[in-house]
This record gives sequence, C-alpha cells and structure tokens, in this order.
Amino acid sequence: MRYTTVMSARIIEVIKADGTREQFDLPKLSGSLRNSGAAREVADSVAEHVERELVSGMTTDDIYRHAFSVLRAREKKAAVQYSLRRSLLALGPTGFPFERLIGEVYRRKGFSVQIDQIVRGKCVEHEMDIVAWNAEKLIMAEAKYHHELAYKSDLKVVLYVKARFDDLYSSSFRYGTERKLDEGWLITNTKFTEKAISYAECSGVRLLGWNYPEKMNLHDLIEATGVHPITCLTTLSDSQKQLLMDQGIVLCESVRDEKAKLRSLGFDERLIEQVEAESAMLCPV
Repeated sequence: MRYTTVMSARIIEVIKADGTREQFDLPKLSGSLRNSGAAREVADSVAEHVERELVSGMTTDDIYRHAFSVLRAREKKAAVQYSLRRSLLALGPTGFPFERLIGEVYRRKGFSVQIDQIVRGKCVEHEMDIVAWNAEKLIMAEAKYHHELAYKSDLKVVLYVKARFDDLYSSSFRYGTERKLDEGWLITNTKFTEKAISYAECSGVRLLGWNYPEKMNLHDLIEATGVHPITCLTTLSDSQKQLLMDQGIVLCESVRDEKAKLRSLGFDERLIEQVEAESAMLCPV
C-alpha cells in the first residue's frame, strides 16, 4: 500500500516539556494520532487543523490539548487512546494508584501479584512496590511515578535500585514456593535519561518506561493487556476521578462494578449511566 503523509509548509518552533525547543513536525503529530487508532484521513485532518492555528513558542502541551479536543469530537475512543500517557500523569499525587495499575498489568499477564511488600535481603529489609510471580519466575519492581512529562528517572535512581536488587538477589523468598529472585525492574510512567539507560543495560538492571524498551514498553503493555486508568474517562471531572482513586478505584473498567459506591459518593444516576457507557466502550475487558 502506498504511504502518504501530510507535509507542513511552515516552520514553527515549539517548546517541549523539558524546556528545549524543536521544530514542529506535522507528520509526527499525524502519526501519533494514527497510533491511537484514528483513521488516517481523520488523523491527517486533525493534524492539519492544529497546524493552521499554531504559532512559534507554543508548548507541546498546548498542541496535545488542541489535538485531543479536535480528535475527541470526531473519534472519542481514539482520543482516549491518544491521551493515555497524560492519563497516567493524572494518577497522582501519590504513586500508589500507579503501583496498582502496574500490578494489574502483571495479573493480566498471568502472574500472582502483591503490592507494597516488605522483603528481606541478605543485609536489610526493603519495601518493594510490586512483587509478581508465576510457576517460572519471581519478579520484584520499584515503581517511580512522576506527575510531569519533563521528569525522568536518572542515573542516581538506577544506581540506588541496583544496590537494593543486589541485596535481594542474595536471598530466598516464599512466593508460591521457596525461590530466588529472577528479575528486578525499575518501572516509570515517563522516561529515563540516556546515562540511566546506558548503565542499566551494562549492569543488568531491567527498565520499563513509557517508550523504553523499543518493544513491549509500558505503552505496549497497557495496550496489550487492556489495563486503562480511570483517569482516561472523559465523563468524569478531575475532582471526581481523584475522589474515586481515594476510594481505591483505579481502573477504567472498575466503575462498572462499583455503582453502589458511586451512589454513596453522591454521583447521580444520569452521570453513573454515562460513566458506565464510556467505560464499556473504552475498557471492555
């Protein structure tokens, strides 16, 4: 099939989340919209709509919000997929909802999971965010949650995590059976610095971030397992989402089983129906 992309005639400079500047890339925006599930014609049309209204000095967040609003009016499900990365940023302010979401990803992959475990290494005890195991493998993971795209897990974080896992690799644990730790992971909802990646690849620390590794990164795993956060629901306000997360409701599909709790929190029947319908459309698992 012949592949075509939209081309920009203007040179527009935009400001990234970390404060650096880059030239606006229209085909890149169109591609990210297509990756969210939007039809090619819709993605190109939305990207061109956004490009016409851009001026130099706008931020990538401005571009995202504009593209999301236009796409939402045309293909709501694709718009939610497009907003997934920022939906993870909205899981704060604590990292606990993010830990629960990652735990659910492992469950969908066939693991038994426990969150916030105290595990004993050779030298000291460690608080481990996620422990996942099946018949073949025992995994422990440190989750680093960030609420801004500009935050990256750096070399110091990887060094710290490696020291903890080195202590844990020397111990035995009883998860399912008596066993050794097979894999230690550092998981973040944003990115890693280049030095952090270089050191991890050299030292054996396993990293999982939004777009790292190239295949089966966090974005890929969420898509493959169908685990979506409640923050992706557009029928709820930010305060309503936070209220539900405070009650332990973290997953998009969970609201369909928690209608009684929604009523007890003051949600009216019309809103509950809207939330349930959106959840069923976006998160059918």
